[in-house]
Formats: sequence, structure tokens, C-alpha cells
Amino acid sequence: MTTAPAAAAAPAHPPLSQLAHGGGCGCKLAPGVLSEILARTPQGLIPPELIVGLETSDDAAVWRLDERHAIVATTDFFTPIVDDPRDFGRIAATNALSDIYAMGGRPIFALALVGMPIQKLSTETIGAILEGGASVCREAGIPIAGGHSIDAAEPIYGLVAIGLVAPDQVRRNADAREGDCLVLGKPIGVGVLSAALKRGLLDEAGYARMRAPMTQLNAVGATLATLPAVHAMTDVTGFGLLGHLLEVCRGSGLDATLDLAAVPVLDDARRFAEDGVFTGASTRNWASYGAEVALPADLPQAQRALLTDPQTSGGLLVSCAPEALDAVLATFRAAGFAEAACVGRMQARGEDAPTARITLRG
Repeated sequence: MTTAPAAAAAPAHPPLSQLAHGGGCGCKLAPGVLSEILARTPQGLIPPELIVGLETSDDAAVWRLDERHAIVATTDFFTPIVDDPRDFGRIAATNALSDIYAMGGRPIFALALVGMPIQKLSTETIGAILEGGASVCREAGIPIAGGHSIDAAEPIYGLVAIGLVAPDQVRRNADAREGDCLVLGKPIGVGVLSAALKRGLLDEAGYARMRAPMTQLNAVGATLATLPAVHAMTDVTGFGLLGHLLEVCRGSGLDATLDLAAVPVLDDARRFAEDGVFTGASTRNWASYGAEVALPADLPQAQRALLTDPQTSGGLLVSCAPEALDAVLATFRAAGFAEAACVGRMQARGEDAPTARITLRG
């Protein structure tokens, strides 16, 4: 009687983050490069039903169906920011759905975007990535209804997300008002911790702290949009807190003041930044828009690195009337965003100012 040879153990997948040149929202094009590309792109059709398009670099497109219904559509995908395949899928899906919530909408279904180096990753590993994304969609109460896949040089995963919103509850990034309070829903520092992870400096507890905000759905955005005193929303992703706040300023024709002491930061991120651990995307971000930021003379480089730190699946940034601040914070905290904080205010732009400006204080 012959005995069948034992099955060979399935090879362990290589560290996903080592298969990509960048990770998460840190692999986005730098703001200055993107602006130059878009400036060279011919303006397309703008039908009246398209109530949010490219004009203000908003989070998603919005198409009015009738007086009570509008479609919100977006897509987002990136290369791995972590090595665990299921976590990669969860983070990418959470990040993609965030753009629906940032417009005040609720997602209704998604399509998967998949690019994988099939000679380097097993079908089991690829399946774990997709299951991670599917688990987030189940949490959001939506199906993944299809998608597209290719053989790619680097692992890429994300979603096309489709949602619905009432037209009067659309929250653009361009509708902030003078005197508004700025509320940030999640702490910053994900990019710094991801850089520490790549260097082998992040322990298990630090990894858990990094993963938690990246897998927390920003579903609270749909609730916030029902508050009339919430004037504008966006989410903080690859351009960092300063970059996305500048988009709010430019679109709204206003300036902003940011209270440095009030900005929530993930545990250990400040320490790593002080040790020079941060991403190349942070430096590119500053090169793109640093001229529009008024810095205190003694601001440490680590603080600047945190403010330009690319966030993957970052928090909502909300511009609301001062009298609504308590209600906005209570809404965030009731939804599990314990570190949500008022981090600044919108203010009138100087008469002679050629561009938007953020002033840092504290």
C-alpha cells in the first residue's frame, strides 16, 4: 500500500507593504502635481443635474435625480499600508466608503477594483483581501455587486461606491462660512505610524492603534448632514489635515485658523515624528501647499510633519456654526468617535490675499 505524499504547506505571502512603492493614501499624487494635471485637462460637459463635480476637488460626484433624491458616486483604491491581507481589504474599503459619508450620503452598493501580482500572491491571500473589503461592506449594510480585476505589478484594492442623498443634505467642502468652528472626527498620525511599521519599529499595540481609526466607518457623516448648522464636510486623507483644510478654504473663499494644541494625535505618532519617522508624502504635501500656511517661528519639524501627514481612511472635517458645536461633538461621540475635537475656525480672507491661508496657533 502506498502512502500519498503529504501536501506541501502553502507558502506564506510576502509582506504586502514591501510589494508596493507607497501605501494607503500616501501613494496619491502630490497636490501640486494633481493640480497641474487637472489644469491641463479640458473641461467636459456640466449638465444641470451634476450638482457636485470637479470644480472644488470635492470627495464625490453628486447627480440630482429629482427634488428628493441624488446619486453620490466615488472611487478610491490604493496599494497596501499594512501587511495583513484582511486588514488591507478592510482599510481600503472603509476609506472608499468615507467619500460617500463625507458628502452627507449613505452607500447603497459597491464594485470591487482589484489589481494583484498573481505570480507573487496566492489565491488565498488575494481572497483574504477581498473578504476584508466585503466585511466592511456588510458592516455598512451594502453588497459588493461586481467589479473588475487585473494582473498588476503591485497589489491594488479599492471600491467604486454608489450612494444616495437628499439634495438639500449634500455637504460640499466649499460651503463653509465665516466664523464656523472646525471639528475633526479622528486623530491624525496614521502615516507616521505606517512609516514606523515599514521600519520595523511599531509593536503589536502600536499596530492596533494605527488600524483602529482606519477601519472605523465615517457613517456619522450621514447623520451630521441632517443638521442644518453643519455647512461643509470633507474627509482628511492623502493631502493631510492642512491640505484638505486648504481645499475647504479655497472652495469657500475663506481663510482658517488651526489650534495646534487641540488637534488630536494618535499615541506614539508624535514620538516617532520627533525621531524623524514620517513619510515622503508628508514632505511632498508641504512642498505643494506650504506657501499658503503661516507657521509659528518655533514650530518643530515633527509638528509640521504631523499636519501634512497623509491619512488613510482619516476623519471627517466638519465646518459648523458655533452654536451647533456641542451638538456636532455629541453626534460624533454617540457614534464612537471619542477623540473628535474642535480644532479651529473659519475666518474672512484678507482683501489683498491672492490665495487661501491657514494660520497655525498654539
